[in-house]
Amino acid sequence: MLKYIYLSMKYSTPFFAGFHRILFGRAPRAGQEDLRDQLKTMQQASLCQLGKLCKAWVPAKLLEPAMHGANSRRRLYPTYITFWAFLSQVMSPGTACREAVRKIQAWYASRGRPVPDSGTSAYCQALSRLGHEQLRSIFQHTATTLERQTGSDQLWNACEVKVVDGTGVSMPDTPKNQKIWPQSSSQTKGCGFPIATLAGCFSLASGALLGWAEGSLRIHERRLFQRLDHLFCAGDIAMTDRGFCSFGSIATLLGKGVDTLMRLHQARSVDFRKGKRLGRKDRLVQWHKPRQRDKGISKRQWKKLPQTLSLRLLHIQITVPGFRPESIIVVTTLIDPIAYPAEQIAELYLRRWSVELFFRDIKITLGMDVLRCLSPEMVRKEIILHAIVYNLIRGLMLQAAVLYVLDLSRISFKGTVDTLRQWMELDRDAARTKPAG
Repeated sequence: MLKYIYLSMKYSTPFFAGFHRILFGRAPRAGQEDLRDQLKTMQQASLCQLGKLCKAWVPAKLLEPAMHGANSRRRLYPTYITFWAFLSQVMSPGTACREAVRKIQAWYASRGRPVPDSGTSAYCQALSRLGHEQLRSIFQHTATTLERQTGSDQLWNACEVKVVDGTGVSMPDTPKNQKIWPQSSSQTKGCGFPIATLAGCFSLASGALLGWAEGSLRIHERRLFQRLDHLFCAGDIAMTDRGFCSFGSIATLLGKGVDTLMRLHQARSVDFRKGKRLGRKDRLVQWHKPRQRDKGISKRQWKKLPQTLSLRLLHIQITVPGFRPESIIVVTTLIDPIAYPAEQIAELYLRRWSVELFFRDIKITLGMDVLRCLSPEMVRKEIILHAIVYNLIRGLMLQAAVLYVLDLSRISFKGTVDTLRQWMELDRDAARTKPAG
């Protein structure tokens, strides 16, 4: 895997447009074990390096000063400097604001300009001025760029499969955070931490995070799913776990021309003796509109939904060597058994596990599992920055996979992050040894 990423960076990866110069001026270290032994953290990366590595994904125009209002004045902490400093913190879990200020000081000193003082107050104020919509625009640009680079051969039956799942992240126990994201009701007051729930929508082909909806433990994930409706287009396939499975969700998406593939909710009874037989443990059934309206759907929308849905129930047997066989039942709007054989649908749904790995990459590898900001406004910005960093890494992986005709799932997210850190180390060393003039 390191070999493929190495070659892609050498020739045509926008992330590393100038790194081939470093390769020819300095021999790369040999051996995967030697590379791993010499890996350094992102904390040592300068703001210049971050800007250079990510310029293809974060255009300078998105970080231009505002014409009026916040960030329109000329400051020591303009938008683009503050953004890259904040991004470096997210890339290096555990980095304090003081470390970010040191990087900003180094940036100014390298240009012979007045260096700001070492206090973190000005930096924290600059972070508060970062526009939420501006950060969202940067994230949307990374997601759109990733989607454009996804080849048709990576789609499933010429359809874009989008996987939705939910997760939770904790944060510092402050009154403001507790008010927006209260701790679990099973915990004694003062003995828990605020928990924010997130429903994320990922592209199965590229692994890109396309968007998310944020809520608290008091909001059911099915309501968050409704907020992601704008991410689906006609011809897409929405794949989810059973927590999102409901008549309202399926009917709403089907009205937009979006097919669904979901694990059947545990509250629904199943009888494979009913309905039209399409195959063994494969039935075409009718679902009737329930009297009780789904949460998250307005009365007006509910009235527009059809009274019945023709759906397909499939029994899938999961057999993994060394583990007990497991049976699951899925429901889908892909009702044509000729165009969509049961075996293909079963294989597709088993790939839903990828979303668990996507969330693991964001929460564990990038450290979003426990957020650090003390106010809801900054917590939301921290989440956006994690999403941007995740898509940047995914972009590098996709480029390496496309360039060398590899299966994207064969490239490790953690391995890519480690490789990226090593290359930044080589870039920094080359800059130090470059002769003057």
